[in-house]
Amino acid sequence: MRNNFLNWFFVVEVVLFSLIITGVLPRETALYLGVAFIIYFLMVPIEDSLVFFVRSIPLFLAMPFTADFDNFNVWRILAIIIFLKWFTAKFLIFNPPTGRQFSIKSQFSKLKNLLKPSISPSFFLIVLLLLTVLSIIPAPDKVVAIKRIIFFLNFSLFGIVIYYKAVDKEFTLRLIKNSIIPVVIVAAVGYIQVISTYFIDIYQFMRIWGEGIQCRQFGEQWCNIAVQLGNTWFAYYGEQLSLRVFSLFPDSHSFPQFVLLGIPAVLAITQKRWIRITSLSLLFLITILSGTRGIWAASVGVALLAFTLMWWIKRTAIEKEGGIVFKNITAYLIIFFLAFSVAFPIFSSPQFLIGKSDDILKARIRSILDFGETSNAQRIEIWKKTLSSIKEKPFLGVGIGNYPVVLEQDIRLAKAGSSAHNLYLQIASEMGILAGLIFIWFLWLLFKKNYEVFVREGDKRLGIYFAATLLYVPWILIYSLTDIAIFDERALLMFMFTMALILGRKNSPRDE
Repeated sequence: MRNNFLNWFFVVEVVLFSLIITGVLPRETALYLGVAFIIYFLMVPIEDSLVFFVRSIPLFLAMPFTADFDNFNVWRILAIIIFLKWFTAKFLIFNPPTGRQFSIKSQFSKLKNLLKPSISPSFFLIVLLLLTVLSIIPAPDKVVAIKRIIFFLNFSLFGIVIYYKAVDKEFTLRLIKNSIIPVVIVAAVGYIQVISTYFIDIYQFMRIWGEGIQCRQFGEQWCNIAVQLGNTWFAYYGEQLSLRVFSLFPDSHSFPQFVLLGIPAVLAITQKRWIRITSLSLLFLITILSGTRGIWAASVGVALLAFTLMWWIKRTAIEKEGGIVFKNITAYLIIFFLAFSVAFPIFSSPQFLIGKSDDILKARIRSILDFGETSNAQRIEIWKKTLSSIKEKPFLGVGIGNYPVVLEQDIRLAKAGSSAHNLYLQIASEMGILAGLIFIWFLWLLFKKNYEVFVREGDKRLGIYFAATLLYVPWILIYSLTDIAIFDERALLMFMFTMALILGRKNSPRDE
């Protein structure tokens, strides 16, 4: 009965979301939908709240509270509700159903154990948080720095609950299964975008998406940035123009990351081989059609990582079943490279009613290693300035959220894409070298934990999931050498979800 209500409520959300972003219903309807979400999350069990939240990641809308404050997304309120419900249940001093009163001392003991420092990935995250707070001191704009910290803490609330709920195998599987839904939705919208380019010109496309859908999704501020200052929705080569698929995301960089992070769930849940191959083919193709060269280039690093892990698995004599699982997961990467043969005619086709030659995809692939190409040259120049800034301010950086000052730009341009175009340099420049090193060490511990969970996981489907995350999480992290698009709300929520499952899953022997 509960699942039926959850499913029907989700259908209502999808319908209302579609009507709001297409302009059939006024944007103010999102406020009423937000209130309905809050009531639902307060009333249903926390497990249902988490499932609904994961399903809805790309569907959450910015709330139009006022004309000047219309970009606050409803998920931030819902994450707080989920956390508070979990926290009060875990550390409840009085239990109404039994009338039993617990000792305050015992509850403080539980809280102390929860926060007890240990040399674990969680410990390094706490240290990173402390360095983040300290980076407020040198920040030119301290308000922006504080807002940025609150922003990341909002994500952590969701991750903390997933982390503790991942102990339950059946619920973990339920979450993984439901995480496929948003991936299917954004991929479907991506294909609709591609098809639309053969029926409308660039100006109509911008009116529909830039001045319409994106405004209703993310607010007027982002809408103005995308239309007036620039976006990543198109690939230009002279007079030739191709769509870079961005689906329901603000840019074509965060979209493919979201899809890639969803693929482990597809591999884990799909049982029939033909369904798995078809699903992966469609997901890989739409990822390529995002035109994000960093994702393409990172695939080479992932392939090398896969071969290295296969060698290590064979060398360490992991039981045969685990080795076969990882080998099969690796084999599916071939589909990604084969999908370029399908992407080629799509990139070369006359989109936006404009003819073009058939060498646009070739040119874009060649440009990956062309350091004189405009985008690459600008990145290299930004990296040089970032390294100079790190050298000048090695301890606490320029302050979290204040990166634009490195490039001598207005801090407000951070929302317009002013960044180091490298996640690791971004962190080191904003919070200091120590913060950058701790973050990298945390990612190494995350990878080690992922491997340990994969090796010892007793459930076949979870074993497949964690085998896949050994490749797809690093794919995102390798790509992050060229961009910081993982900080997009939707991509970061999916990354937080995946990371929390890895860290929260307790090792269970395969023979259990």
